[in-house]
Amino acid sequence: MDALSQKQVESTVQEPRSEKPRDAGSKTRSVYPCNFRSAGRLSNENARALTAIHDTFAKHLASSLEAYLGTSLKIKLLMLDQLSFKDHIANIPPFSYVSPFYLSTIPSTMLVECGIDLVFPTIELLLGGSGISVNEARELSEIEEELMQDLTSLIARQAEDAWEIPEMSLVANHRLDSTAMHQFCAPNEKVTLVKFEIEMVDTTGYFQLIFPTSFVTFLIKQSKVEQPQKKGELKYFPTATIRERILDCDVAVAADLPSMKVSVRDLVGLQPGCVLKLRAPVRTPGMLTVGGREIFEASPVRNGAQKAAQVGRRAQLTGWGKD
Repeated sequence: MDALSQKQVESTVQEPRSEKPRDAGSKTRSVYPCNFRSAGRLSNENARALTAIHDTFAKHLASSLEAYLGTSLKIKLLMLDQLSFKDHIANIPPFSYVSPFYLSTIPSTMLVECGIDLVFPTIELLLGGSGISVNEARELSEIEEELMQDLTSLIARQAEDAWEIPEMSLVANHRLDSTAMHQFCAPNEKVTLVKFEIEMVDTTGYFQLIFPTSFVTFLIKQSKVEQPQKKGELKYFPTATIRERILDCDVAVAADLPSMKVSVRDLVGLQPGCVLKLRAPVRTPGMLTVGGREIFEASPVRNGAQKAAQVGRRAQLTGWGKD
């Protein structure tokens, strides 16, 4: 009996564990690789929602800045991006103007960042200048700081109107020193950047809004509450019509003197500094051509520091639209 029991024990010990039947109630575990860099990334739907909101913001801000600065300008949304806050700080150009906006509805802070190539032309316009600044990058004076704070307050008011969040107010604070930016967000926290391009006079500059994750989530939820969207419909992101696409196309426009004849002798003798006589009366207008087709008579004029063409009588549109 003792010998048999010993053999049974040995056979039990030598039996592979893998051959033991699993419990009927046990489930197979699924293990998947995790990419922590993708955590918190905007979905396509949320990115479209933010794009729609800030397209509206760009239009409202452009109208307000035109009245505020006294010049025509264009503002367009360039891109949305996400990265860690410490990586963003490392990429900020020197002398950039950074101002915090405090939010009244949630305990969070967003930042507005203007490139120095946009700051000085804007200040030049506010002081009654032409808006063409040749100043090198430098720190701002006290007067320039006050002018920029007024400008950021204008941006805050337009953001309030575009976001349409009830009882929310933005308070633009004084300019931030680069060494103090770390206190507004954890270094590894992912922030959302909304970048805009401004074209005014002969200057093209950039500014961007930097949102913490908490505010982006709040803003997207609020936009869905204010504008409920039916499932399966692209109600707030319609496809542009063919007419709208055509109106956004670029065409080649030129002011020419058509049918001009110059002798080969005059052309052969041309050198830098020479004057080529076209033998045409000064009062004879040229032609404004679009895509090589004559549209209007036009005379050369000047608009400030830029060359321009003054449109006159419409040309005979022979064959136009028949091709």
